[in-house]
Amino acid sequence: DERRVYATALALATRLTGGRDFLIDERDRAVRWTDAGELRLDELAEPLGGVWAGRRRREELVRQALTALHLFQRDRHYIVRDRKVHIIDEFTGRLMSDRSWEHGLHQLIEVKEDCPVTARHDALARISYQRFFRRYLRLAGMTGTAREMAAELWSVYRLAVVSIPTNRPLRRRRYPDHVYATADAKWRAVVRRIATVRRRGRPILVGTRSVAASEHLSGLLAAAGLPHRVLNARQDKEEADIVASAGEAGRITVATNMAGRGTDIRLAPGVAERGGLHVLATERHEAGRIDRQLFGRCGRQGDPGSYQAFVSLEDEIVTVNASRVGRWLAALATRTPGRAGDWLAALVVRRAQRSAERLHSRVRRDLVRYDERLETTLAFAGRPE
Repeated sequence: DERRVYATALALATRLTGGRDFLIDERDRAVRWTDAGELRLDELAEPLGGVWAGRRRREELVRQALTALHLFQRDRHYIVRDRKVHIIDEFTGRLMSDRSWEHGLHQLIEVKEDCPVTARHDALARISYQRFFRRYLRLAGMTGTAREMAAELWSVYRLAVVSIPTNRPLRRRRYPDHVYATADAKWRAVVRRIATVRRRGRPILVGTRSVAASEHLSGLLAAAGLPHRVLNARQDKEEADIVASAGEAGRITVATNMAGRGTDIRLAPGVAERGGLHVLATERHEAGRIDRQLFGRCGRQGDPGSYQAFVSLEDEIVTVNASRVGRWLAALATRTPGRAGDWLAALVVRRAQRSAERLHSRVRRDLVRYDERLETTLAFAGRPE
């Protein structure tokens, strides 16, 4: 029985100890066995027989189970709706209901969440986006966040990036980032900032990285007596209605990345005179483009607006991507009063973000090279006629 195999893999995974039996690389999102872990798994699997008799197979199954347990979080990487696991797109915040993870990972997460197990969908053939788009004779695109990718677009597609001036003068104002030592301190500051902006009669859009974070903030706002609306993968059917009212005076909208793409929030009468929409990011993304997409929701079509980011040293962008020295400097900076401390801590966060961007760029570049080598290896030519 397939479900029993996955359930056994999860049960075995819970009997292993992190740091001793396996290592978690959050930066590469990978689980690696230690020598002690391989021996421990051999001992645990010995009386089971069947599929567990093969060492390679059992190590792969349990490694995937460890991945499901430790690297994939509910309401961050997926949600459960109607007893079905739906993947959340990391960049858009939207559900990808027709997609599933490969190599049994999706089924392991279904068992973990006590959902019915669906059939595995293993790819028969695959092609990278880079290789696919290079097959077009004519290729072009338009986006508001191409500047950061200019070098990669040229090296991969030989496409130059051309900046087009805005239709009207930009009136978007940036406020300095605020960095806090703990996530709790950050969330308290976020609630205070939201209350301040609302008292001025301005609408505010608060961006979060996950469903869980948006719902956590929603609870804090409710406790503070601040009326608000939440837009995330759970409320995707209400998106149009929520966005339509997000520009009203004093309106508080808490949203994941869904509100950061292709959304034009119209200001209600009188709001522009009060400063327009204020956008507050509660965490930096691994790609600066995603932050810019969120900040770009304000100050559109010549309207006034402002934006800023509140970050903590417990955020994933710092814990996973900042160096040990960087984290030490940032911790020191948060204890330094005044603008100098905020500036230094924000600098560490920006360096951590750029480190993540370089990593993802390198992964994409390596994928292109692998595709090219594979194409060359599998290519053949017939004899000339």
